[in-house]
Amino acid sequence: MKSPKTLQPHEGIPASLMGMMAIMAGVSVANLYYCQPLLNMIRQDMQLSEFQVNLMPTCTQVGYALGLLTIIPMGDLYNRRKTMMGCALILITSLLCISLASNAYMLLLASFVTGFFSVIPQMFMPFASLYSRPEEKERKVGMILSGLLTGILASRVASGYVGHLWGWRAIYVLAAVALLAMAVLVYTHFPDVKPTYKGRFIQLLKSIRSLALKYPHSLLYSVRSGFSFGSFLGLWACLAFRMKEAPFFVGSDVVGLLSLCGIAGALTASNVGKYIPRFGIERINAFGLMLQLLAWGILGIFHHTYTGIILSIVLIDIGMQCIQLSNQSATMKLCPEASSRMNTIYMVSYFIGGSLGTFLAGSLWSLFGWTGTVASGLLMLAFSVSSIFIIRKFITLTYKK
Repeated sequence: MKSPKTLQPHEGIPASLMGMMAIMAGVSVANLYYCQPLLNMIRQDMQLSEFQVNLMPTCTQVGYALGLLTIIPMGDLYNRRKTMMGCALILITSLLCISLASNAYMLLLASFVTGFFSVIPQMFMPFASLYSRPEEKERKVGMILSGLLTGILASRVASGYVGHLWGWRAIYVLAAVALLAMAVLVYTHFPDVKPTYKGRFIQLLKSIRSLALKYPHSLLYSVRSGFSFGSFLGLWACLAFRMKEAPFFVGSDVVGLLSLCGIAGALTASNVGKYIPRFGIERINAFGLMLQLLAWGILGIFHHTYTGIILSIVLIDIGMQCIQLSNQSATMKLCPEASSRMNTIYMVSYFIGGSLGTFLAGSLWSLFGWTGTVASGLLMLAFSVSSIFIIRKFITLTYKK
């Protein structure tokens, strides 16, 4: 496989390059989710409280949000290939540090750094949006998202299984090896493309605020998706703790296998793009919210059965992908020539919401057990719905003629 040396906007992206980006997106994003099936194992090994170990995914999500704010805009200013290479090399170091962590401080700091530099998939999203043919944009972005979701699923299954066999530290060593292979692929196959922004980095960051004000609907799409993502992550933040209790009494291997139920979400992402023009962003978003609400209702009533757990995972995954793809693609289409920065607005909000949901679910689990986790998921969905009305009111008052 050999990608072209240069591409022009809207020229079209070769299928081989799309396949490579989908794979690399999955390898990169997996770093954020290896810990989820292993939280109880990490807690026992390092003698941490449930609240302390839940700070690990929280730090990863916060780091990711800050990485999106600072690194992703560079896609409009600097060479994307060099930026991705730098991220991959730093990630190798931080993943090895997690594998060697001897205390909570080292674990959380390395998790933050890992999150900060795991933003490579979000360089592919605007790239696919900008360089795809106009009629292929949603489908191409959906392909990247499918690769990303497959990476999320595979990361949980792999970490649960590897943790069960060799301990939780082993998966981070394997992840570092995978990142090294990815760095080689980026160096040898990713094309050189011209930056779309001329100016200084500080000016670039200021321009993100200007874009958010110029295109206020980007705030609507971003904030409501972020709260929904927080609801989604709240389930995975506490599922390992729930599954160790009665009537399940299972470990990381089973928790990892449960993530396979989310394959429905990955399949949805590859197809939902073609339905957005037909039904519209708002209907797809509302459908996703209803699926998530139904999932939490089932988790509240039937959380003591595998049927209830599995059905809820399927529903919440499909709902989340309907929400993400519809809102993310809509955000980048608002200003295609600044797609990296528009994606920054979206993804920073998205992972701030994810961080909030992870922290809230972990905190309420510590206080109220599974009932608190369900309450946190429903509360985040309530925030998502209310944000729609609040931001629309803001837009009306601010931009009315």
